Amino acid sequence: MLLGASYFFYGSWKVEFLLLLLISTVSDFFIARSIERSQERKRKKWLLAMSLFINLGILFFFKYSSFLATEILSFTSLTDYQKGEVLKFFAFDLPVGISFYTFQTLGYTIDVYYGRSRAQQNIGKFALYVSYFPQLVAGPIERYGHLSPQLFKRISINYENLSKGFRLVLYGFFIKMVIADNLAPLVDQVFGNPGEFDSASAGLGVLGFGWQIYADFYGYSLIAIGTAKAMGVNLMDNFKTPYFAKSISEFWQRWHISLSTWFRDYLYIPLGGNRVSSGFWIRNILAVFLLSGLWHGANWTFVIWGAIHALMYIAEKYFPLKWKRDKLHQKILGFIITYLTVNLAWAFFRASNFDHAMDVLSQVFLFRTDGTSLEITNQLFLFLSLFLVIEITSRKVRIDDWFNRFPTALRWVWYAVFMFCIWGFAGTTNHPFIYFQF
Repeated sequence: MLLGASYFFYGSWKVEFLLLLLISTVSDFFIARSIERSQERKRKKWLLAMSLFINLGILFFFKYSSFLATEILSFTSLTDYQKGEVLKFFAFDLPVGISFYTFQTLGYTIDVYYGRSRAQQNIGKFALYVSYFPQLVAGPIERYGHLSPQLFKRISINYENLSKGFRLVLYGFFIKMVIADNLAPLVDQVFGNPGEFDSASAGLGVLGFGWQIYADFYGYSLIAIGTAKAMGVNLMDNFKTPYFAKSISEFWQRWHISLSTWFRDYLYIPLGGNRVSSGFWIRNILAVFLLSGLWHGANWTFVIWGAIHALMYIAEKYFPLKWKRDKLHQKILGFIITYLTVNLAWAFFRASNFDHAMDVLSQVFLFRTDGTSLEITNQLFLFLSLFLVIEITSRKVRIDDWFNRFPTALRWVWYAVFMFCIWGFAGTTNHPFIYFQF
């Protein structure tokens, strides 16, 4: 039933792209079994290489071929019409969630190769692990050893799972529909015409996107985790108040945790991690962050975004903040530097190209006072304040456990407030989840 529901869920967007999901599933199912049965190290490596070629080949073709073709054509003498005719071949939609399920199934094959997991012998069970619908299209990217056993154990419906699951879903809807979707029009105004606004408004637009993408992706993650929780399945947490981080390294321990740990375990550590010379460690950090940027999209802006994080990560190691007598000021300064770095880097993430990002950032630092002012309603300010208060008070607990701090009557007041905000103040324009494009 779950497998059918998952395939129906994915196929309801574009049924033809179910074929790609099936190719990744079937190929890695049989390759992993062959890896486990093989006694020869060389054959295991060839089988793993085959899995990498199939999965990354599909991902590359659908996500990066158009970008690569455009870059190559820019060095040719073809006319614009001829270039356009060539690029028509690559004019197809990006399969939703392809980066997520590709990394999930690749992680399984790599785990089997290293002996961390046993190969699944039932193709239906493996297919469900790959396609489990709550986290199929935007994560969290689950490990086989964590998710698969939960899908096949006997689960009874119980009040605790339903209660916690619905709390997560409710709060996820609130921050997605009330916070992210109401910030989106303001951010779109600034990035749509940055030269029109004064510097303060341009800065608010950049900072606003930081909170928009956080509320948008965090909201989806909570909806996915809550949906699974109601069915008795525990997905990994994907966010832990990342904007309170006091360093870039701490930020990545709190932001998109399933992706950062995936790159740590399947790229950083195999490259040697931090058990290498300084030069190789810098190489490893650059590889992780540049590839992480490229994972998000086929655009140089994503690579630059990754490079900014990499350089700050390296700088923190070699130029740490050290105030032996005043740890509080050290933490405050670390928080400010990290918060501003992350949010300025978001400008490249949001912009369509490098020039667009520089237009937005230059508008921020020109300190203009003669432009249009961004209008933020009192309602949005109130919702953002509420969101921030909850973020501060829930730093050490997940939101479903945060509710337990209140007596039953007050908990239901919170539920009523969130439902009222969703029904009465949700963004009126349809804003798809940002991470669906990845």
